[in-house]
Order: sequence, then C-alpha cells, then structure tokens
Amino acid sequence: MIEILLVEDDRTLAGSLADYLSEVGFDIDFAFNGQTCLERTLQQRYDAIVMDVTMPGLDGLRACKALRKRQDQTPILFLTARDTLADKLDGYEAGADDYLIKPFEPQELVCRLHALLRRGKLPSNAEQQQCGELLIDLKRHKVYRQGIAIELQDVPIRLLSLLAEAAPDAVSRKKLEHALWPDELPESDPLRSHIYRLRQALDRPFERELIKTVHGKGYRLAIPD
Repeated sequence: MIEILLVEDDRTLAGSLADYLSEVGFDIDFAFNGQTCLERTLQQRYDAIVMDVTMPGLDGLRACKALRKRQDQTPILFLTARDTLADKLDGYEAGADDYLIKPFEPQELVCRLHALLRRGKLPSNAEQQQCGELLIDLKRHKVYRQGIAIELQDVPIRLLSLLAEAAPDAVSRKKLEHALWPDELPESDPLRSHIYRLRQALDRPFERELIKTVHGKGYRLAIPD
C-alpha cells in the first residue's frame, strides 16, 4: 500500500481528497497544519506528502523547509491557489518537488503522485555519476563540487543527471521535460523554476558557472576538459 500524508487545513477538502485517493489505492494519513506534519513524519515514513501552502500556524513553505533541513527527502507536492512565478519559485526553493494549482481535478493529483513515486525509484546501477568536477549521488540526493556537498531535491538532481549524461552537449527543453514529466507536462513551466533552483545551489557559491543556456537548443553543463 502506498502511504500518503495529506496536509490540508480545509477538512472538507481533505476528506473529499482522501476518499478519492483511497478509492484508487492510496492509504491516507492526515495532518491539518504544518506542525502536525512534522510530528507525523517523525513517527512514520511516507511515500509522498501532499501539502497545502497556506495554513494557520506553521504554513506549508516553512514545514517543507523544516523537513528538508532534517534531511527528509520524501517527495512533496504543494497544493495552492497561488499561481504566480514568484510563488512557484518560493515553493521550489522551499524544497517542493511539484506544484498543483487549485482548483484541480483529483485525477490530475493521482497522475502527479504516480509520477513523483516513479521518479523516486532509482536503478541500482545509476546511483552515482562522475562528470568533471561533479560527483552526483542520486541515492543520497547530494552533489559534490570541488569536494563541497550540495543538497538537492528529487527533480533538480534528476535534471542535473540528464545534463551530465549529455555533457558537454546541450539537451533540449523538450527532451528534459519529457524525461522529468513523462505522463503530462505541468502547465506552470516547472523546468524553468528547477533550472533556477539548480543554478542557485550549484553555481552561485562558486566563481564559474556550469549550467549554460544554449539559445534555441536548451541547456548544457560546461564541464572543463
């Protein structure tokens, strides 16, 4: 049984979502605020977390940051009515893996959850990649650059892995999007947000940028010989 923690302060919405998710084979546990979410995840391991952003007390952004700070890499899907690019960047920066805008159809939530769960399963022979000065540890969600460990979430590290496989050649947006979201591309242009997150983590602390935009083609890793 797939264990999902649903973090939503609207109890009517939480109940209807739980009913639907239970019907399609998920086992649902509840938390009605961010603090309860943190407590639940200390007591039990979940396959994924579906979390509202706007909640009284500890909101979704701060709860997500707290989970990532204690190295909890459980996939997190945010539910929110906030749909600006700045809001989405805030969510991804907090550590979310996906973003679903309210109102939405429950079928889409199920598709997003299955996609997150598939991305979380790594083949045993693909746990580490060496690319120039980068060592990418997919299993532990870490990248080492010049010996410095950098924590990354699921989507950014998979994005980096795709760029590393093709380096120094460019990878098109279409190919990256198809690899990361094989079932259906989200409408919110998540690739742009994840490239931004990746650059903040991988390039900002260092003098030389590795992630390059190739206009008309896509993105590439500028790995020196």
